[in-house]
Amino acid sequence: MKRVFAGAVMAMGLLLAGPASWAAGGVEQLRQFVKATRSAEGEFEQTVLAKSGRKPQQAAGSFAFSRPGKFRWEYQTPYQQLLVGDGERLWIWDRDLNQVTVKRIGDALGATPAAILFGSGDLEQNFELAEGGDSEGLAWVEARPKQEGSGFEAMRIGLAGGQVKRMEMRDNFGQTTTVLFPRFVLNPPVDAGRFRFMPPTGADVIGDDTTKGGR
Repeated sequence: MKRVFAGAVMAMGLLLAGPASWAAGGVEQLRQFVKATRSAEGEFEQTVLAKSGRKPQQAAGSFAFSRPGKFRWEYQTPYQQLLVGDGERLWIWDRDLNQVTVKRIGDALGATPAAILFGSGDLEQNFELAEGGDSEGLAWVEARPKQEGSGFEAMRIGLAGGQVKRMEMRDNFGQTTTVLFPRFVLNPPVDAGRFRFMPPTGADVIGDDTTKGGR
């Protein structure tokens, strides 16, 4: 399914990571990144490769978030789709179809790839972390969810200079999603209105608790 929200990952600015962290292993860099990051905005590039190896699906767009649990993830090419998490619900708007799907978030972010970006920061409560070695100029962290139902089997996070540069996720169907961040701004002031959503007039709304929102 090409329009599936994949968790994504963000970079930590050099000003937020001291020289000691630059030389640290991937796990320590990731811990410091999660600890120091409260909000962010930027752009992403995503590639999804099916287990069958058929032609990869590519997409790109912009994002913003404010921890914990509030985010805006907007696909701009090759299709337009908006995902907004308001801390309680996840709203997914397919612009082409003018269709909105809404789901309760609850504790669902805890052990998913999205928790690296938008979660509460309880990394080792939800993931088993291990050093993944160095390659492609990055220090890699291997992460596996401690609980079932997270939707993915394993995740690799590549860091350099205290920044998260790349995330690779393999889901339970053998599909691999890679997310890169060509632009990432750490801890900017973010308008809270970006994390509210109201279904557009005439939209077909599917899911739970559709009476609240605010876009």
